[in-house]
Amino acid sequence: MSSHTLQLTPELYEYLHSVSLREPEVLRQLREETARYPRAAMQISPEQGQFMSMLIQILGAKRIVEIGVFTGYSSTIMAMAMPEDGHLDACDVDEDFTSIARRYWKQAGVEEKIELHLAPALDTLEQIKRDGKAGTYDLAFIDADKTNYLHYYRQCLELVRPGGLVLVDNVLWGGDVADPTQADEDTEGIRKLNRHIHQDSRVDISMLPIGDGLTLARKRG
Repeated sequence: MSSHTLQLTPELYEYLHSVSLREPEVLRQLREETARYPRAAMQISPEQGQFMSMLIQILGAKRIVEIGVFTGYSSTIMAMAMPEDGHLDACDVDEDFTSIARRYWKQAGVEEKIELHLAPALDTLEQIKRDGKAGTYDLAFIDADKTNYLHYYRQCLELVRPGGLVLVDNVLWGGDVADPTQADEDTEGIRKLNRHIHQDSRVDISMLPIGDGLTLARKRG
């Protein structure tokens, strides 16, 4: 028993994967391809993806919005967890990285479930609201530019239904959020969001030390 979260050594992290991770081959291939790119650290960890997949299955989520696609690991695993009539709106501005995502969506057989919006995410989220879809999403996942995190959260909270989840990635930011010497815009953007969610009475929250930190915010009814 322990009153603190266990620190994962490389050996313990490898053991966790060996007895817990059930990563489909298509996702393993995507993760390995992404590792060759300079910005590979932007990809979520496989155990985080598996956790998110389980959340989707528990929720029975059929409508998801994702802010930040990158090479598509999170969108692919979420779409794979959704039922056949599920729909995922994926928001990004990078055509090169999302072209990789498109390739793996097709390989995983989920391309029909995903609609890619190549535009600034805040514009896409406003359009979704104008289309009358506020309050219709089961889950939102935020993993994009950190300076806009609070704006994304506010928009996504409008889009999810009561009982729906807003997931926010990188909330521990490699430990920089707890380091007072770090005051760059990205770190401050995450700190601002973390404080805001902590005080937001509209949601129930849990911040988990998985990957680079993942916050779950459940919209109250």
